[in-house]
Amino acid sequence: MPVSEIRTVSEVHAKARLAREAAAALGRLSTAQKNEALHRMADALVRRQDEIIAANRDDLERGRRQGMPSGPLDRLMLNPSRIAEMAEGLREVAALPDPVGDVLETFRRPNGLEIAKVRVPLGVIGIIYEARPNVTADAAGLCLKTGNAVVLRGSSSALGSNRRIVAVLRDALAGTAVPADTIQLIDDPGRGTVDEMLKANGLLDVVIPRGGASLIRTVVENSTVPVIETGAGVCHTYLDASARPEMADEIALNAKVQRPSVCNSMETLLVHREFAEGHLADLLGKFRDAGVELRGCERTRRFAPWAKPATDVDYATEYNDLILNVRVVDGLDEALDHIRRFGTMHSECIVTESADNAERFLREVDAAAVYHNASTRFTDGFEFGFGAEIGISTQKLHARGPMGLTALTSYKYIVRGSGQVRQ
Repeated sequence: MPVSEIRTVSEVHAKARLAREAAAALGRLSTAQKNEALHRMADALVRRQDEIIAANRDDLERGRRQGMPSGPLDRLMLNPSRIAEMAEGLREVAALPDPVGDVLETFRRPNGLEIAKVRVPLGVIGIIYEARPNVTADAAGLCLKTGNAVVLRGSSSALGSNRRIVAVLRDALAGTAVPADTIQLIDDPGRGTVDEMLKANGLLDVVIPRGGASLIRTVVENSTVPVIETGAGVCHTYLDASARPEMADEIALNAKVQRPSVCNSMETLLVHREFAEGHLADLLGKFRDAGVELRGCERTRRFAPWAKPATDVDYATEYNDLILNVRVVDGLDEALDHIRRFGTMHSECIVTESADNAERFLREVDAAAVYHNASTRFTDGFEFGFGAEIGISTQKLHARGPMGLTALTSYKYIVRGSGQVRQ
């Protein structure tokens, strides 16, 4: 076996074993002890932000030299405001109720057995993610609060930032009851480390991928460790015939322009033909003024001749950039058909004053988050009141939508008897 492969296997397995030992100790700690550690971590991020920003600056410069597009560069970038948000996320997690030990239900069997269903940590969680170094702090905080150790494997583009953030967080745990080995970072950015994590049964209890469609597909198709799938965000906003123009404009612009690089931003705007006749030209002009490249169907291009023709490939693409597909439809049925065909079950929105159409949309659209008269940009753990988030699950098993604390727990049955034996 080549030396590089030996080193890769050794690092993943060695750090996963350290994490498993730490998880056993973490499971014995009180909520107060975990919260103290979270506050220290938050304070350390702010206090040592200059170190983090310097490391991040190096990552950004390398990314620009390598031709990284604007969307990934934005996700990679850290500044004092974003670091403050990371710290606030940790403090908010500390303020939330600790789900570990919650009794979900109790019942008594006719033979006298007392059975309780109780929340417990998952154990050791592997996170494989791209570009966004804020995930490093978010994942560490959520896992710590729920009694889980975490093995982090970020992308090579953010390696310097991730190393510095993890060093700051681990240093902050000194003097607390939480072992520093609760947080592990895989330093080797080679593809082999991902392969090792996906096969680390017995060391990792679950793997969560967070990134683009290619990464997620690789993890889902190759992992023998259980996976919680976070999906790509091909999100839609549908402007119904009765939509109020001012509200429709605000929601649509916010969903695309406010931060286009994230997974809950809008990629396709669907517009009822009646709304389009009176208002679409003005709205598309606002998008052009905001620097958005438009790609549209033939009916859309009547209102915006500068728009490029949209193809099925465009409709299926998660741009994470200032690019927007626009399609004029004949009504709600056509909008629903389009979402069923091209959506990724992430976040979908209808803007309408019709209660019937709103309820039908909310009922029939199969997505983790479905909105009426509100931007898809709210699909976020912080906005939902979960503190941070480990990711946004688009699957239907175990967890769905923004994954906060309870999504990082399982449960066990505690059975109390008085000498019963099975006949």
